[in-house]
Amino acid sequence: MPNQLINETSPYLLQHAHNPVDWHPWGLEAFERARAENKPLMLSVGYSSCHWCHVMEHESFEDPAIAALMNELFINIKVDREERPDVDAIYMEAVQAMTNHGGWPMTVFLTPDGKPFFGGTYFPPADRAGMSGFPRILRSVADAYHNRRNEVAESAKQLAEMLNQHLIDRVETTQLSEQVINASFSGLEGQFDWAMGGIKGAPKFPIPMIIDYLLRFYKRTGQRKALEMATITLDRMARGGMYDQIGGGFHRYSVDDQWLVPHFEKMLYDNAQLALSYVQAFQVTSDPRYRKVAEETLDYVLREMTDPAGGFYSSQDADTEGEEGTTYVWDLHEVRTVLGPELSDHVQRYFGITGPGNFEGHNILWIPRAPEKVAKELKISDEALEDYIRVAREKLYSVREKRPQPGRDDKVIAAWNGLTLKAFAVAATVLKRDDYREAAVANAEFLMGSMWKDDVLMRIYKDGRAKIHGFLEDYACCADGLLAVYEATFDTRWFAAARELSEQMVAKFRDESDKGFFDTSTDHERLISRPKNIFDNATPSGNAVACEVLMKLSLYTAEFGFAQVALDYLERTVQLPLRYPNGFGRTLCAIELALASPVEVAIVGDPESQDAKVLFDVIFEEYQPNRVVAARPPGDEAAAQLIPLLEGRDMVGGKPTAHVCQRHVCKLPVTSANDLRSQLSELAN
Repeated sequence: MPNQLINETSPYLLQHAHNPVDWHPWGLEAFERARAENKPLMLSVGYSSCHWCHVMEHESFEDPAIAALMNELFINIKVDREERPDVDAIYMEAVQAMTNHGGWPMTVFLTPDGKPFFGGTYFPPADRAGMSGFPRILRSVADAYHNRRNEVAESAKQLAEMLNQHLIDRVETTQLSEQVINASFSGLEGQFDWAMGGIKGAPKFPIPMIIDYLLRFYKRTGQRKALEMATITLDRMARGGMYDQIGGGFHRYSVDDQWLVPHFEKMLYDNAQLALSYVQAFQVTSDPRYRKVAEETLDYVLREMTDPAGGFYSSQDADTEGEEGTTYVWDLHEVRTVLGPELSDHVQRYFGITGPGNFEGHNILWIPRAPEKVAKELKISDEALEDYIRVAREKLYSVREKRPQPGRDDKVIAAWNGLTLKAFAVAATVLKRDDYREAAVANAEFLMGSMWKDDVLMRIYKDGRAKIHGFLEDYACCADGLLAVYEATFDTRWFAAARELSEQMVAKFRDESDKGFFDTSTDHERLISRPKNIFDNATPSGNAVACEVLMKLSLYTAEFGFAQVALDYLERTVQLPLRYPNGFGRTLCAIELALASPVEVAIVGDPESQDAKVLFDVIFEEYQPNRVVAARPPGDEAAAQLIPLLEGRDMVGGKPTAHVCQRHVCKLPVTSANDLRSQLSELAN
């Protein structure tokens, strides 16, 4: 007999729809029932590709005895954290305050008015190795709620008060300065792992926001250490087992400090951000390895994570048929059988394949030694080794495709799609890939067609239904992606959409006390607190992305009000990266833009003409993070009215013409690639 989750669209919630637990989705009904029956609530939060979420479900939520105890003592709510990041953020902060750690699955016990009073993460089904079993926890919490009500009420009150205090409220406004971001770089340098890249220690998480900041810092200062920190990290991640050496794309993180053993789920947001980081590193260095990884990652998204309607799916599971990573690992005998003696010998050396393996008797493929050293041992050229590996990858991928595959969460999340939209749009211009441009346009059409309803951006799309009002990160990331699509197509409908999203974002999310943006809109469900997340997590801070978008809009439109909203927030947060540089990579990027002298380029001419395309190639060949580009055909006054950067610009001699400006001062219009390149080089920052 299914429970109340059966009518949900979230794959994670539907996984639990046939549990013997009487699960409720998050909503008024569960809280009203808790009040009516005088029971506390048990809130369980997770997501579909979470390995330990599956473990706790199999061990406890599918167990009839434990489920009966849960149903007797509690009103039970199951939440998909990807659908409700607001609920997740509020109660994760509470769990971290109570236990000094957090993670998923998250288990929180609430009073009927939603206040947390006890919580944790994974609980085993029985007492184990110093951990209390879940049944013991359930009985103890229920006993405390009914027999020590005053203590529970006081604890819940204190936690609720803590949740309504935002870090930004306790920070003084400080003028933006290069000194702050330079000092933040020093803080990052002190934590950097110079051998393996990333932050010292294990587990190792990808840090795309930090990589992007390091590239920007290098562009501004010429500090070689910043570039080395970025490229060492990118190199080591690309050679590690965290990168899918056969199918492309990145797993969530590495459990060790070598980037070898991944937590095997693949998340859309990781692959979107990392693909963009590799594209930008290719721009900076011209190293073809970075282009290769970027293309393999984006090709993976197109192949396995793209809906026919244009949306991008959320994730793929860590588990295959209940076991972690089995789709991806290899035995030596199997490799030899598939590839034959000569090719398998080359592949064994290249991917570090051994009989004992490097993961539970199997092999995670990685590149433990530099490929040029392997080629030298084999007495072949680097190019010949690359050809061998390309053939081997195709053969191994063909075999791997016949194995059972991990489950896929096929819901579409607006914010994550915005990140991916930007990656495809930027890659289209830098790598000159028309298929990436087509994917970006299809996604933009999907977002603004299926997920933009009556001036509201929806968070989730699944099975033909868009639901849940979008959060700050949804508006900010989608607007950022739409601006990138505009620069990839110069179709003004995408600029208009980005502006509309941004204006709605300011109207619905801004804290009028000049302290940035709340995560939830003014018309959102009222919770026990209104969260305002200013840290980067696995995805960038919505506040930081919003600031970048608003500053870019100000450059296009000459409306300083957009930039002022961003500056008000950044001046309140500028001291925080000094204390927590790892958590503010995207904020540091926004501060870099605020302190820069951005370059504004307006092109007048037929964007499809060869002469115009030559100018565009020059613009996008260089890494210029602090630059905006607009273009229109001659005579398109509607575009000039929408984007004032295009006003008053004309062609010279009937040729497509570039107008380059900085700080309200413009260079002479130019029509040749060399002249444009020279002007951009003079203004580079």
